[in-house]
Amino acid sequence: MKKPSFNHMFALATTMAMVAGSSTVYAQTQSAAAEKEVEEVVVTGFRQSVLNAIDAKRNSDTVIEAISADDIGGLPDVSIADSLSRLPGVTSVRTGGQASELNIRGMSGDFVFATMNGREQVSTSTGPIAGRKIEFDVYPSELISQAAVYKSPKASLIEGGVAGSIELTTVNPLNNTQDHSFNMGIRGSSNSRTSEVEDAIDLGHRFNASYQGKFADDTLGLAFGYAKLSAPSVANQYIGLQYNGRGNIDGDADDEFISEGMEMQQRGGEEQRDSYLGTFVWAPSDTFTLKGDVFNTKADSEAFARGIRVKTLGSANSITNPIISGNSMIGGTVSGDGTSNFAVFTVNDNDSREAEVLSYGLNAEWKLDQWTVNADVSFSESDGDFQNGGTRALLYNDTSVVNPVRSPETITYKNNGLNPADFTANQNYTDLNRIALTEVGQWPFITHNEINAQKVDVKYEFESGFVTSVEAGVRNSSREYTGKRGQEGYGSEFGNHPSEFPIQLTDDMVKVVKFGGDLKGMPNFFAIDFDEAVAAVEEARGSDWNPVANWSNNWTMIQSGTVTEDVLAGYVMANFATEMGSTPVTGNLGVRVVESDQSSTGYLQIGAGAGEAIADERGVVSNDYVPNTLGQKYTDYLPSLNLNFQITEQDNIRFAAAKVMSRPPVSQLKSGAGSWIDGEDRFNAWGNTSPLLDPFYADQYDLSYEHYFADTEGAIVIALFRKDIESFIENITLRGVDFKELGFNVPDINPNTGNPLKPGGEYQTAYNNTKGGYIQGIELGYTQTFDFLPGIWSGLGVSSSYSYTESDVERINNLGGEDKDIGMPGLSPSNLSATLFYDYEGFSTRLNYRYREAFVANQVAVETQEVFYADESVVDYQASYEFDNGVELVFQVNNLTDEPSKTYFGTEAQTGSIQYFGRQYFFGVNYKM
Repeated sequence: MKKPSFNHMFALATTMAMVAGSSTVYAQTQSAAAEKEVEEVVVTGFRQSVLNAIDAKRNSDTVIEAISADDIGGLPDVSIADSLSRLPGVTSVRTGGQASELNIRGMSGDFVFATMNGREQVSTSTGPIAGRKIEFDVYPSELISQAAVYKSPKASLIEGGVAGSIELTTVNPLNNTQDHSFNMGIRGSSNSRTSEVEDAIDLGHRFNASYQGKFADDTLGLAFGYAKLSAPSVANQYIGLQYNGRGNIDGDADDEFISEGMEMQQRGGEEQRDSYLGTFVWAPSDTFTLKGDVFNTKADSEAFARGIRVKTLGSANSITNPIISGNSMIGGTVSGDGTSNFAVFTVNDNDSREAEVLSYGLNAEWKLDQWTVNADVSFSESDGDFQNGGTRALLYNDTSVVNPVRSPETITYKNNGLNPADFTANQNYTDLNRIALTEVGQWPFITHNEINAQKVDVKYEFESGFVTSVEAGVRNSSREYTGKRGQEGYGSEFGNHPSEFPIQLTDDMVKVVKFGGDLKGMPNFFAIDFDEAVAAVEEARGSDWNPVANWSNNWTMIQSGTVTEDVLAGYVMANFATEMGSTPVTGNLGVRVVESDQSSTGYLQIGAGAGEAIADERGVVSNDYVPNTLGQKYTDYLPSLNLNFQITEQDNIRFAAAKVMSRPPVSQLKSGAGSWIDGEDRFNAWGNTSPLLDPFYADQYDLSYEHYFADTEGAIVIALFRKDIESFIENITLRGVDFKELGFNVPDINPNTGNPLKPGGEYQTAYNNTKGGYIQGIELGYTQTFDFLPGIWSGLGVSSSYSYTESDVERINNLGGEDKDIGMPGLSPSNLSATLFYDYEGFSTRLNYRYREAFVANQVAVETQEVFYADESVVDYQASYEFDNGVELVFQVNNLTDEPSKTYFGTEAQTGSIQYFGRQYFFGVNYKM
């Protein structure tokens, strides 16, 4: 797609203004005639949420986007991530077909900060480099009353979002218009592609119920809510692997890049989510309010991924009829005689996850004359458990013999860019006499994350003068993250383990699976029961299965550890209102001062029995490690300015400037490391984590124009933004390092030679580079309700946004073979969201279209691979009808056009992945009283 220029953007803005202007003129000239014809329209449904969002944006003292309870409660999305992804400048990354990670203004979820009721939320993400990014799909939209995206900060907001901050708000029952209200909804769901995946679940369901009540002359409010989701998870996918091989396969002068291989997979399972909300508010007087709330959500995903995997094409015995694109082989006939590392695997993975978030807090507010004092204490914790287990099986001549011999095999393939490859194999991979288990493994990653925080805010309002009020506050928080990596395994991938031999499969362990849908025709394969495979291993090995961290696999110890983070922050901010000539000007100016103390305790590998006697979880003692505690303290000053010029009653110009920060992914601060001592008695260390990492910093600027229609509801918004980012984190090798000076617990003596250790070794680690770069762009928004139209047409409305973002950030990736600048992860140059909605009497419907241009993010194949995600267009449709008795029928279709997710490496010819998630249907009923 040709990228539009800034001139194109302003041309579009002009056109939108002309359309809006003509609509306003039409409304003015036709108002008298239409007054008698137009029936009274009660504002409900999606229209009400649009109007609430416009009011929130218009009245905010910062640059924000908002979404209201009417939107979320009226036609609830699967999660709050779906709702937020329709806002200007906000995009989502689809995980398993559902929106989860949110990007803001071209920056990934690692740079997005999230709070609930003003309190920092911890992440449930798991893995060796689990970030701070919030998995928003664990937050059900039914229990969130409002959500706002802060694109410009102010000093009173908690620091942490270079991209922006997302605030989730739960209900306040004293603000309810009714003394008592009860809502309940139930709906069934199905996926259009369940028939294509063996063992996929056909039907799912959603249920929600909530109550709000006011008591004691409206001085006591109570609210309770529950939401449940049970949804089938379905995907057919073809995955190409990175181009990490090289060879001269076409006889010319240059070598070609060769892919590691490919996978054909069926993914299935079930997503289960149970969420609870409780709130009480006590306001015995106009001067005091006490509010307490608790939110708990538990999300369990039972997920399998199984199929055929081809690995190590470059080590095959022969490659014939190669198909070359550029300088890469994208097809050909590949053969192996069974002795090389070229092989066709039957793969069965257990990708199940468990995640739980618990947040609660207590808030007290006093209003005394011109003073307002707000005190808040809170706690947020999350637990994550990623099972990460699986089996590998290979083809043999005969699996009944003691030492079976691998069989020769040949494949012929041709990658078809952003469509599944053509693929054939000359062998049968469903023959029990020839397929044997070569490896059974489980590599779980368990995390615990918690934050305790206390804050006090004070505000003093002046009766007159330039400064209308002054705010000041202090916040103290303590964070602890613990990650544990486990391992248990049998055999080896290619079946060449010296003592743990391939295990013959039996009928009760397997069943034959066929590919369907877009992968129909790919080779049949065995689905292997993981529990049965573990039982076979226990029988063969004579010991129980116990996947925990252990010394025999040092990476499990190095990837385990604890990170602590103590933060003390204070701020002062002045709110002001004045006039420049005849133009009213409001805004705020402040500074936030943040003192951070981060440290980590992990294991540093010394070797040669020179460490301390430490027992692992199995009780095995090792003397090759020492506890290693590292960290640093730093202080940041974060000034911010927000200005709003009301040039007319309907027109605002906003300007904002601030310095912002985001801390590194919390698990990337672990201190564990491996080591080696070179021949010159120098100590060297390796690892991709470091508690010495600095935050990301950026200077950012916003300038926007907002026009609000006078004779109809709606607005036009044009916004320019720029972020100057100081640095990014990358893996690097530092040389000449004095580890003792950095604080490493290293020995004085080389345990191998007895010689004194010298400083000046290598440190392979994560590091803050000094490259940085800018991100800049433009956002256009157009929203209008056509209530001036006659009769039933008055229910029409449109809400749309477009953003264009560019960056000079350079990042080099060679997964496509050649070095290539992939730019800023998460940045899509062009993004478009358009919603056509209609609300009239009891009927409400909307059609939403979201387009996202190609961007860079991680895909998970054999290992995590950073790839280009191709352009995608997602369409959702929702409709409802509410009867007078409070019953409402609801129908939804997510991913109406069955848009797949497609990725590639350096070029589209180098297929990354093609995933088909299917359409998701919901139909049900809500009841309100």
